[in-house]
Amino acid sequence: MSSDAHGATVPAGHVPAGFDPIGSGIKQPYHLPDPSPWPIIGAVGAFLTLFGIILAAHFANYIVLILGVITVLTTMFFWWRDVVREARTPGAHSAIVRLSLRYGMTLFIGSEVMFFVGFFWAYFNFLLFPDVQGNGQTVWPPSTIHTFDPFHLPFLNTMILLLSGTTVTWAHHCLLEGDRKGLVRGLGLTIILGLCFTLCQAIEYSHAPFKFYGGGVYPSTFFVATGFHGFHVIVGTCFLAVCWFRARAGQFTPERHFGFEAAAWYWHFVDVVWLFLFICIYWYGAGQIATE
Repeated sequence: MSSDAHGATVPAGHVPAGFDPIGSGIKQPYHLPDPSPWPIIGAVGAFLTLFGIILAAHFANYIVLILGVITVLTTMFFWWRDVVREARTPGAHSAIVRLSLRYGMTLFIGSEVMFFVGFFWAYFNFLLFPDVQGNGQTVWPPSTIHTFDPFHLPFLNTMILLLSGTTVTWAHHCLLEGDRKGLVRGLGLTIILGLCFTLCQAIEYSHAPFKFYGGGVYPSTFFVATGFHGFHVIVGTCFLAVCWFRARAGQFTPERHFGFEAAAWYWHFVDVVWLFLFICIYWYGAGQIATE
């Protein structure tokens, strides 16, 4: 037996007379979202943002960048609003739909893993074969580069992210136990820790002993890997902030809370990636430590 979107059951293998898979009157366990303008608007916003970065970097023109960021933020707000409404619509998210959402989030995180594999591949290519740098250097990091002390701000950021992993797990446990106050507190602490991580990384970048522009191979691989992780932390913090507002509104129950689960999975992924960054780049790849 399989359940349809409205709670009715259909015998397995039974095909009713006049079956039309496209017709809207057929009862089935899947949910087809209404047509939405946000995917195309979001794509336009992403293009404007990236193109604006180029214009800002080369011509100091920030108009397109600002327009792109505003478009992306607007898309995020209204698309998230529509998804939340869809999740709260009775019968829209049947058991099989919720399972497909879990599969989708798992595949998305898997694609993100491969995203960072490319960054680590580039870094280890130069670490293991420093002769390929093409600038006469035979060591990694290059002899002209002073690196961060791994047990200064990088270690503090590691502790912050590890602690945030425990607070989001605490929030999940409270949700399963029906403790809404604990859920809200755990999410709030995780969001604060995420903001602290971003602040510490901004301070670290402002005191970097090497520069991204014109600095060579090492700054490029360092800032791309750690910078994109920092971007994921910001996205994860926004994700958790949406869950915090939903938790305060009582929209999560011990039985139905995939929105929170997806945010927690994403946050744990961010934690694990940072551990690899800290071990491989900050600690194992450390060279002559900068004095500042």
